[in-house]
Amino acid sequence: MTADLLGCDAGGPAAAASVTAAVPAPGTVPVPGTVPVPGTVPASGTVPAPGTVPAPAPVSGTAAVTSPVSPDEYADRLARLRAAMRRRGLAALALASPENIHYLLGLDHLGHFAFTLLVLPRSGPPVLVARRMERRTLREQVPHVRHALYGDGRDPARVAAQELERACPAGGTVGVEEQSMSFPPAVLTRIRARLPGLRWTDCSALPARLRRIKSPAETALVRRAATVSGVAMGAALATADVGVSERDVAAQAQRAMTEAGGQQPGFVPLIRSTARLGQEHVTWCEHRIGPGEGLFVELSGCVHRYHAPMSRTVYCADPPPGARVAAGAAFAGLAAARAALVPGVRTGEVYAAWADAVAESAGRRPCRHHCGYLTGAGFPPSWVGGGSVLGIRAGGRTRVRAGMVFHLMSWVEHPAGYVVSDTALVGENGCELLTGTPDAPPGLLTVPAPG
Repeated sequence: MTADLLGCDAGGPAAAASVTAAVPAPGTVPVPGTVPVPGTVPASGTVPAPGTVPAPAPVSGTAAVTSPVSPDEYADRLARLRAAMRRRGLAALALASPENIHYLLGLDHLGHFAFTLLVLPRSGPPVLVARRMERRTLREQVPHVRHALYGDGRDPARVAAQELERACPAGGTVGVEEQSMSFPPAVLTRIRARLPGLRWTDCSALPARLRRIKSPAETALVRRAATVSGVAMGAALATADVGVSERDVAAQAQRAMTEAGGQQPGFVPLIRSTARLGQEHVTWCEHRIGPGEGLFVELSGCVHRYHAPMSRTVYCADPPPGARVAAGAAFAGLAAARAALVPGVRTGEVYAAWADAVAESAGRRPCRHHCGYLTGAGFPPSWVGGGSVLGIRAGGRTRVRAGMVFHLMSWVEHPAGYVVSDTALVGENGCELLTGTPDAPPGLLTVPAPG
């Protein structure tokens, strides 16, 4: 890797060459209909590299997709969760978040806008309460689960209450995922009203703890998503130039993401001028990049719902005063956080290492609320796996463990706006950046102003 890895190069084709070095191999967008070069997401029917999860082969006569996670692994996940239920004295669980249902059963679709509930008894088959319209998807993807369906215009709380009554003895305790954005309080209130003989407790943290440590199959999917992220980022940065609209950058990034083997991510790419950098979840508009203006790009590839987010900042033409200092501070912070992210440390120690490095480089201590967070499987509208996120925050007490995957973010706002981030996998002996940022700060290559 060379030092000049981010920014717009001196016009035209050279820009794409500069970006190629900035992202993990491959750095180019595959031509439609071609087989990607080694290191890309494997095409269906190819032999994947050792340690990767093979792409699902098409099933004759159907559009079915084979799960990349084995039935034995799903069985183990359910067994570990049920062991936790027994320790807590729970007769059943009621889980509504798409990420937990995906993790435990393998359901992967976009129908979660309609109420969907996994009822998990302490023994026996799981039960999925879902909209009747989704019955064919359920039969195809989760045939090993009993389906309790409700029709449009019917109250899903009635069906959910019936299944919980079957699963729980009188006086039993139900663990409820109360903190899920997918479990409307009104529905939960109606369920409880129908079951006055049961007791209720919040169990939102129970499945979330199990999902923190990724299995080998999960990390293989994250690696595939990281490759997609790199291809999409390469396309975005190759497109960025003075006079180019944010929308055009987004179009190329999303096209590249899909052609590289990605599916719809939890977030669309977040692409905006650094003038709007602080509007954290705002994305592209018709605005065209002006001379000396920065462009922020944050995106993630998605493979079987697993994500690998990354972000880059590029300045076109004449960077504003302080941009080089901010870039150096952002990369110094990312390198420090990466070095500190090892098994056994607490998340607050990682945050302190990041903040110290940024302060030393920029001369001002950052006050950012976090420098990263756990990521993995996610459904719209998020790639972090739900509304409550385990972040790397000041004073954080969570122990880092091997198998955790974080989106490490080095967000610097002074003396100028500059952000760089990567997906990091914690190993037994340290941290690996899957999306491939180099340790050294890049030069800020620029595009001369037109004329």
